[in-house]
Amino acid sequence: QVQLVESGGGLAQAGGSLRLSCATSGRTFSIVVMGWFRQAPGKEREFVAAISRTTGNKYYADSVKGRFTISEDNAKNTVYLQMNSLKPEDTTVYYCAAEVDGGRQVAGPQNYDYWGQGTQVTVSS
Repeated sequence: QVQLVESGGGLAQAGGSLRLSCATSGRTFSIVVMGWFRQAPGKEREFVAAISRTTGNKYYADSVKGRFTISEDNAKNTVYLQMNSLKPEDTTVYYCAAEVDGGRQVAGPQNYDYWGQGTQVTVSS
């Protein structure tokens, strides 16, 4: 089992920044990919970013490319999502997720095995 706990959400002004954290615990050695998703009410869960622990490759949705950066601190078992140049349309709940099997398409939420509880991000105009 892997446990994920997000933090760092809150209120920011348009053009501002926030950094989300995702602390992992449990069988963290089994994690192959860590991802960030977001989901607005009534909408499907949307891929934001992912990082592969086997290759170090990083992946981003077009909507956040150049503004958001995913990173991880292995010593702290924590994954981060640095969000800069925030826009009101970035407002929603953000989730971190862990994939333990690997070899799956990183942008598909159905491919992840564990999820955090979510953290709200609100960007005011």
